[in-house]
Amino acid sequence: MITINDNYLKLQSSYLFAGISQRVQTFQKEHPERELVWMGIGDVTRPLPDACITAFHKAVDEMADARTFRGYGPSEGYDFLRDAIAQHDFQARGADISADEIFVSDGAKCDTANIQEIFAQDIRLAIPDPVYPVYLDTNVMAGRTGPQQDGRYQGVTYLDSTPANGYVPALPTEPVDLIYLCFPNNPTGATATREQLKAWVDWARENKALILFDAAYEAYIRDEHLPHSIYEIPGAQEVAIEFRSYSKTAGFTGVRCAYAVVPKACTAWTAAGKPVAVRDLWSRRHNTKFNGVSYPVQRAAAAVYGADGQRQVRALTDYYLANAACARTALQEMGFKCTGGDNSPYIWVQIKGDSWAFFDRLLQKAGVVCTPGAGFGRCGEGHIRMSAFNSLENTQEAMRRIAATL
Repeated sequence: MITINDNYLKLQSSYLFAGISQRVQTFQKEHPERELVWMGIGDVTRPLPDACITAFHKAVDEMADARTFRGYGPSEGYDFLRDAIAQHDFQARGADISADEIFVSDGAKCDTANIQEIFAQDIRLAIPDPVYPVYLDTNVMAGRTGPQQDGRYQGVTYLDSTPANGYVPALPTEPVDLIYLCFPNNPTGATATREQLKAWVDWARENKALILFDAAYEAYIRDEHLPHSIYEIPGAQEVAIEFRSYSKTAGFTGVRCAYAVVPKACTAWTAAGKPVAVRDLWSRRHNTKFNGVSYPVQRAAAAVYGADGQRQVRALTDYYLANAACARTALQEMGFKCTGGDNSPYIWVQIKGDSWAFFDRLLQKAGVVCTPGAGFGRCGEGHIRMSAFNSLENTQEAMRRIAATL
């Protein structure tokens, strides 16, 4: 008799965004004449930058010629991309990250989901609330939590992110081993200052903890005083792994390319207390379970770092930030309190009442799709998330529709 991993039965019946899609599909079947405006799921809508398209085409042409054809590439990524990442994303900002500490992958979602595999079953977790569901769900699947009770899994230290703390959680008050952080934050749009990140790094160093730092939205930071990488903080290389993605930076949601940074100095310990280089463990896992991102995709990603690519990516992220500013201003004029929308493509909106009920109200009365905050955790109740990944015209239309329902 084949038995299942019972930990999967602890999970909610469906992934948050799958649940949203199901409700929307039901509504559209009942009201096929209604045209919806999607302000919920964070999928991009603008074309890839021209520099990426040009590099993509050139690389595909190479694959059509026996003299330049490439089969399996290095699992960690081609040197041309890893070198560009190290130079432009880190060394240019004073962070001493080398190319051999970078692991190219097909998505930050995959990396943040998979990284937990290299750690012990009994580690103590600290996870923000509200939170991107993948961090929590993958640890539930791995058996590191108890059952869910009152909307939270037993055995997890939840880091409350609320209006009172500006959605930047306080340091843990109990011992933890693995800490998930995301800034600019998904879903709240909140950003962390250099001083706030330093407090986390110092705490992790003092307590032999490890920070998993999701920086998938760093390209949207416009405040020059805010750090783009945790490695801008002294000592972070010892206690932090950083994740980045080209999905929201250059529109690669359907192309798939990202990377994780695991510094050589990053250390964990065996049960006997012997230090182990986390980079070596991740390298072993990466090479065992992953055959690398395709050559044309990596050439397209490398094009981001050229002069044309940098200019075009900036224009792309500026476009989405303009949408975010439009939505945030309109929502504030309607009387809602908001965060995000300035250094982030997400606007976190405080509402009155149940967030799923508000979701249904906007869907049915306005034809606007948002994301209910309760789907991100207990502290997400009383909020909705709005995404700026749409056209300016659709964003303006969504705001008009919402205002008409109030």
